[in-house]
Amino acid sequence: QLQLVESGGGSVQAGGSLRLSCVASGSIRRFNNMHWYRQAPGNEREFIARISSGEYTGYADSVKGRFTISRDFAKNTLYLQMNNLNPEATAVYYCNNGGTWASPGRLWGQGTLVTVST
Repeated sequence: QLQLVESGGGSVQAGGSLRLSCVASGSIRRFNNMHWYRQAPGNEREFIARISSGEYTGYADSVKGRFTISRDFAKNTLYLQMNNLNPEATAVYYCNNGGTWASPGRLWGQGTLVTVST
């Protein structure tokens, strides 16, 4: 079964940037859509960004203009560039194979922790 592995998390000060990666153990061309989600302590997992097979992108209002989702088919990798981070971005970030444009698929990575301090 294909697996997703996130990396790139860490600790950063407010205003800083991080780039998250999600490497798949097989081809990501099979996925029409791929998503990023995050889960902050005590909160439910929430949608952050999505990308379609036609490279259309969508973002949660809370990150629009600061986060960019992209993918590299040759590397079977999904990315999330995060700029101008604020403490509210502190969470575990997960990639997902995107069941549909609007709903997650059944494949999740293990997550990568992002901590933003003031």
